[in-house]
Amino acid sequence: MAELELIIIISILLLIAPFISHILKLPIAVVEISMGAIMESFDFFHNTHFFELLAEVGFLYLMFLAGMEVNLKELFKIDKKIFLLGGGFVFLLYFLSFIFVKLLGFSNIFLVIFPMLSVGLIVSVQKELGKQEWITFAITIGIIGELVSILVLTIISGIFELGIGIELYKSILTLFLFLFILIGGFYLIKILFWWFPTIKHYMMPDDDKYNQDIRISFALFFIMISIMLYLHLDVVLGAFVAGVFITSFFEHNVELEHKLSPFGFGFLITIFFIHVGSTFDLKYLLNLEVLKITIIIVFMMFFIRILSSFIFYKILNKKELFLFSLSLSMPLTLLIATATLAYQVKSIDVIHYNAFILASILEVLISMIGIKVLFKSIVQKN
Repeated sequence: MAELELIIIISILLLIAPFISHILKLPIAVVEISMGAIMESFDFFHNTHFFELLAEVGFLYLMFLAGMEVNLKELFKIDKKIFLLGGGFVFLLYFLSFIFVKLLGFSNIFLVIFPMLSVGLIVSVQKELGKQEWITFAITIGIIGELVSILVLTIISGIFELGIGIELYKSILTLFLFLFILIGGFYLIKILFWWFPTIKHYMMPDDDKYNQDIRISFALFFIMISIMLYLHLDVVLGAFVAGVFITSFFEHNVELEHKLSPFGFGFLITIFFIHVGSTFDLKYLLNLEVLKITIIIVFMMFFIRILSSFIFYKILNKKELFLFSLSLSMPLTLLIATATLAYQVKSIDVIHYNAFILASILEVLISMIGIKVLFKSIVQKN
């Protein structure tokens, strides 16, 4: 009976979320998380394995779609100067995070949280504001940072699961061997498709009456997750790599992402965000300790990005630097994933977990509003 009630409630939330998002002019992810928290406060949800499983699949599917934003062929074509500056920007994020965490005496989990980058919500900004040079630049740098963040998250997951010791070192060695094999496989497949370009069109034909593109995408998605489980690596990396592979080698199928996205953002990913909201207890909105930690997290996330962004002062003007910083201050999904993982293994307490969830929502709201205000001022000035 609990599962039946859960299905009905989720169905209603799936239906009304877009309307609420449109009326309040808020990102739909924020609306879905908020609805999950409100429903849980009235005890509408029941902690069932079914709900958790759907949410887990939703998160992995989100990382799969995030991987589809990364085209390795295009990444390798990035100007060497931009690539080095991007690497310098990411290094500065981690370096400044290390300094402030140690100076302020924060937990080591903040070393992972503060420099985290994700391009997921930048794409939604681009859809709203249109093609802008600073957005394209932010996506390029964000992809470099997101790749680093995914690797760090994978290693942190190993530390939480295995602890510091020989098993962890074996896991890290396995991870880098896996990445080495992936890079080798990338070049081999690139050569194969160069010699026999008809293979990719045979696998994903233009006249695709059997939906082979979707079949291949889902097959690769689950195969990569299975490989990660077999190697005892974080399945997030497998989902992300599957998305990267699809985009890098089947770029001729420009409609594929448009086919796959609605299933995620209209169903599985929505359930993930609702589930995240259901883990947030609204009573902590009145908890001074949670609010204090939340403010610190939000301030530091913006502060280190603004400082680090000045490495691009010759490429972007002052307003573009702030727009760039704001657009890279919304690692919603990765921040939530890291907080959830840390909370599950009791690396952080319930106070810090709720602070991280609240901070992830506030960062999106502040960034979105800040970007719109700044961009509007630039447009009016021009």
